[in-house]
Amino acid sequence: MGRVLVSTVKAISWPNQLIFRFMSGTPVGAPVQPPASAGLGAGLALIITAIVMVGGVAVLAIVSARAAEPIVLAVIAFLSMLGIFFLFGITAGHVRMHDRIEPDAILSAITDSIDQGLMVASANGTIVTANAEYRNLVGVDPDGAPLSLEVAFAGEPQAAECVFRLVRAAERGEVRTEEFRVRANALAKRPARWLRVTVRKLPTPGLAADATSLWQIADTSVDRAREAQAVQGLEAALATWTHMPIGLLVATHEGHITHIDGALAGWLGLDTDAARARALELGDVIAGSGDVLVRTAVLRSKGEPVRLELDLLREDGVGLPVEILAHVATDGPHVGALTILVLARDLAAASDEGGTIDAEARFTHLFQSAPFGIATIGDSGRILSSNAAFARLFIDAGVPDSNTIGALIAATGNEETQRVVEAALVDARAGRASLAPIEVSFGGERQIARRLYVSPISRPLRQGETAMLYAIDATEQKELELKYAQSTKMEAVGKLAGGIAHDFNNVLTAIIGFSDLLLQTHRPTDAAYKDIINIKQNANRAAEMVQQLLAFSRRQTLQPQTLDLRERLNDLSILLKRLIGEHVDLKIIDGRDLWFVKADGTQMDQVIMNLAVNARDAMPDGGKLVIRTRNISERDSLKLRALSIAPGEYVLIEVEDTGTGMPPEVMAKIFEPFFSTKDVGKGTGLGLSTVYGIVKQTGGNIYPESTLGIGTTFRVYLPRHIPDPVSKEAAITAREQKKELPRDLTGTGRVLLVEDEDSVRNFAARALTRQGYEVLEATTGVEALEIVEREKGRIDIVVSDVVMPEMDGPTMLNELRKGNPDLRVIFVSGYPDDRFKSSLTPGQQFAFLPKPFTLPQLAAKVKEELGR
Repeated sequence: MGRVLVSTVKAISWPNQLIFRFMSGTPVGAPVQPPASAGLGAGLALIITAIVMVGGVAVLAIVSARAAEPIVLAVIAFLSMLGIFFLFGITAGHVRMHDRIEPDAILSAITDSIDQGLMVASANGTIVTANAEYRNLVGVDPDGAPLSLEVAFAGEPQAAECVFRLVRAAERGEVRTEEFRVRANALAKRPARWLRVTVRKLPTPGLAADATSLWQIADTSVDRAREAQAVQGLEAALATWTHMPIGLLVATHEGHITHIDGALAGWLGLDTDAARARALELGDVIAGSGDVLVRTAVLRSKGEPVRLELDLLREDGVGLPVEILAHVATDGPHVGALTILVLARDLAAASDEGGTIDAEARFTHLFQSAPFGIATIGDSGRILSSNAAFARLFIDAGVPDSNTIGALIAATGNEETQRVVEAALVDARAGRASLAPIEVSFGGERQIARRLYVSPISRPLRQGETAMLYAIDATEQKELELKYAQSTKMEAVGKLAGGIAHDFNNVLTAIIGFSDLLLQTHRPTDAAYKDIINIKQNANRAAEMVQQLLAFSRRQTLQPQTLDLRERLNDLSILLKRLIGEHVDLKIIDGRDLWFVKADGTQMDQVIMNLAVNARDAMPDGGKLVIRTRNISERDSLKLRALSIAPGEYVLIEVEDTGTGMPPEVMAKIFEPFFSTKDVGKGTGLGLSTVYGIVKQTGGNIYPESTLGIGTTFRVYLPRHIPDPVSKEAAITAREQKKELPRDLTGTGRVLLVEDEDSVRNFAARALTRQGYEVLEATTGVEALEIVEREKGRIDIVVSDVVMPEMDGPTMLNELRKGNPDLRVIFVSGYPDDRFKSSLTPGQQFAFLPKPFTLPQLAAKVKEELGR
């Protein structure tokens, strides 16, 4: 009789669901739902039950009949024998009885036997379930619940960063692995260890809705120990190189040094461990542009070793002449790795018995250390040899490395340049010397310039050499030439604008002045009154344009004072909001502890308003305008050398908009006068040129930066001003008590009016006479001196022009003060006052009134100086 295995275990016909019981997060003890195939077994059980019931009815029917007694007795006897056999089988051990084994217990036993920690987390990071190894590696809380990774490693900076990245990957449904070191925990009696954690999205559909990610964690401390032991063995093997006159260096194809042996580190004066920590580059240990030469040479060699003579750079800055053998791996797991063997080469030891240095070695050294590019060209235009500077010049220009000069020049995209270079090479091969230099340009905007010189080789050192090619970087020179041309043009335009503006100021002074006189004789109800107002308004508009021209040419009159830009901007904010409109969001960000600047407050307001209006026009559909201020320390200013800003302390004003931006061709012209991108009649083209002139005349700098579709930022750098306590107090007082024109402009006294322009003199004389003054007139400085001599001290004040024939205003003032040191003088001019201060005797006091001026301004200035 065969062995019979009887089990009360419920048939498990869906093993996959039981295996995923752990991964789906189903709690232990929860009922396992059978799969759809279990429905077929249920139907079959129903049929069998029905057959048994029918059989039972039949048996009852037979038992109820007398004739069935023999059959019943036979059945009872059979069952008795079967029971005795069953009892005998249990006793003998052939029949065994088992308890029911739950599927959750099987799953728990399987997961707990895995040597990796497993944990299933919900979308919000809550732990759904975790196995025993996870609890062992990560830990549990006082209640025995497994800890989350964030809580367990919160005190480990490196681990916390890794866990943060893993959590973000889990949220995105990505697979990510991180490995980190956990410090020793004396409280938990755990040594330092390395852990590798992997998170992935659960891939099986139909799982519990809150089970979204599976976390696996493993202790890799043993693997790390093996790696460290292997590295130590390798380092021990490499240590034998330190006693040999050969250095070893290994770098990536990008030039990052991955290994430097003790011998080479000793030659260079480096500590091996410190060198590893510094993440050295080839350029740090090879002098000049030798690193570029090495990488270029090995790439051209196509896997063949390259032998070069160059200089290494020691830690103390001294060059070390060496000979290297470089090789780059072209296949295998380390493709691109650059291995360099370094042989020390002392040029003095290379001399012969006569004490002369080997010519070839000396030439090689000079060739490689030259600060400009040198290359030898063969018959077919092939580059036979080149130094480090040559390789650097073309790599910096973004030109792909090539073996022929034709391919290098082809990167210019200029066929004419290619023809010129080819013709120069042909002439060089023919022995023609004194060839003209060739300018070549690279880059999308031809902003990188190189200047090439081609010369023949009369005595070639190598077979096939036909020409020498020299290359220098001409980019900076080209930029300087363009800047100088632009500066010269702007200076010429400025001089022209300044000269025209001065003459216009005299004309406008007369127009505005006579308009004021006419307005005093006409009532607002008169028919001519409105016409006079229109004349004066248009004259004022013309005067504003003249002031803009003077600002551009940096010849306007400035009245510098100590300014706090933060307060200035706050006072200006209401006007700015009105200028830019409601559809533009204005935000002013003030810098902390902002320094003072010395500038004309009114002109600085003009700068801010012009930039704000330009920003508004660049945002027709609305946007954001941000004005920032902050201090620029002298150290920070060193980073601005590329902008030609001298080192020093500055206050920065940034005006940033989110408008349409400007293309480069517009950016190059925005500061030119009368250049405008606006429609005809919507702008004079003087706004930014005025801003440029004011900033430059103040001693500052302005630089725009713009990106199409993103916006534009103007940065204004103004020199810091450190005021003395007196001037600072005066600035505060002037800000608190703003000057206003007195209402009563009448006065008394004798005024000498000196002006060569008849119209201006006539207006000024009539204006002052109307206010009660006695006016004496002179057309030149000489005539004014005669009048002063004649009046014998009976003149109270002199109002004089600056530029006059025969004798100008400053010379006249010097002569007047010799006999009348206390005589008050007011200069009126369309030029700034600093233009004639230098021609005055030091210490001379005078007042200044810029042209054009109105009748009330003239009368107020005279009354202010007389103090009456």
